[in-house]
Amino acid sequence: MVPNYIPLLVMLALAVTTAAGILALTHILGPRKKTRIKHDVPYESGRDPSGDARLRFNVKFYLVAVTFVVFDLEIVYFYPWALTFRKSIAAGPSILWVMGVFAFILTLGLVYEWKKGALDWK
Repeated sequence: MVPNYIPLLVMLALAVTTAAGILALTHILGPRKKTRIKHDVPYESGRDPSGDARLRFNVKFYLVAVTFVVFDLEIVYFYPWALTFRKSIAAGPSILWVMGVFAFILTLGLVYEWKKGALDWK
């Protein structure tokens, strides 16, 4: 039973060693001088920060992000279906109807979003 866990233990040891090594190198190679720019601001890019970090984003950014996630998940569902389509069509055409309804519902959502103007960047 124990030999079955040896690869898992090796991977765990490798992950812990890598994390500890990265932390040690960061401490060794990191900045030495504490300055206002390096330690008092949340983001250090070599330049003085200008403006407020809490700017409001347009809600269209979020709508496009959610649309991307929905249609990205659609591809995740379509891919295995397309791979097994030939084998499963022999059992009956119901798999084609189910995926057709799924695609139709997603297309209706896209058309609704398009008609509401959520994809227009005016």
